Amino acid sequence: MNARLLLLCLTLTPLCALADAVRVSLRPKASVGKGLPALQVHIEEPIAGFELKLKRSDGQEVKVKGGGQPGVTRTLSLEQPEGRFHYEGELVVRFPNAEEASMPLSFDAELVGPLRMTLVPEDVDVPGRKLRFSLSRPASRVKVTVLMDTGEKAFEGEVPFQGEPAGTPLEVTWPAAKGKVLRISLQAFDTSDFYTELELFPWQVNIPHEEVVFPTGSADVLAAERRKLDASHGLIADAVSRYGRFAELRLYVLGHTDTVGDTAANRELSLKRARSIATYLRKRGLKLPIFYEGFGEQAPSLATPDETDEAANRRAEYILAVEPPTLSQPPFAPQWRKL
Repeated sequence: MNARLLLLCLTLTPLCALADAVRVSLRPKASVGKGLPALQVHIEEPIAGFELKLKRSDGQEVKVKGGGQPGVTRTLSLEQPEGRFHYEGELVVRFPNAEEASMPLSFDAELVGPLRMTLVPEDVDVPGRKLRFSLSRPASRVKVTVLMDTGEKAFEGEVPFQGEPAGTPLEVTWPAAKGKVLRISLQAFDTSDFYTELELFPWQVNIPHEEVVFPTGSADVLAAERRKLDASHGLIADAVSRYGRFAELRLYVLGHTDTVGDTAANRELSLKRARSIATYLRKRGLKLPIFYEGFGEQAPSLATPDETDEAANRRAEYILAVEPPTLSQPPFAPQWRKL
């Protein structure tokens, strides 16, 4: 994202010597952290020196003195806050014979902060094959890639915009394709060709499994239950072999209980059981990152009164995903623990 070098249109004094002695160009735009807007004074003929005198639109004055031999270019950086400012002033050139000449200057310069893209989970509609986002500056275009978990791309191309103002909702859609959306890559440009990038991984897969039965109040995996986890390990390993070449996958283990007992104690028990399952799968050979959380009785599969012994609610979930999975109405924000 390099600012283009533009020639500054000047109204020169009648003194031909000044026109022959110096030439001025403007670097009107720069990005924060990557330089500043600047005037460049190109010295063509012998001079005794020069002085730049400017007043910025916020009232700040700029005064810089310099000089050099013919063939030298002096870059005069314009220290300014982020934003666009107008400058008025002159460049006064002194010649070896002690005469002076003035070149009037009038221009705009801009220091551009990072281009920001705003996108919240609610703006990503994977089943509807569309998403919305906004930019912090007027929008020019966005490059989009939608990769499916089959390895095929549902879409790869550029979507043009018309300079919509900062904050305007911008929509991107893509055609139907086989498989599930694994990755959405966005590279959005403003009207000055600065860009920002974002990658989304909405993909997640729930691994079907037979529930492990734990002893009452315990998180120990009984020997008779290990075959269930062995079968789950095989399904997870198979999914990783199919999809892991497209992205770095993670396993999320979620524990749940029924409503018998204290709410806080049930959450702690479900957390320990989720950890026990995750630990067994790790020892069984899973090498991908594993995270776990316990929801206790607060996210039941089947709503029941308190103190109800309900087997359907004593369960776990095994979710493969790239980013923390999207959960349906979680009772609280998960605090994923890494095994």
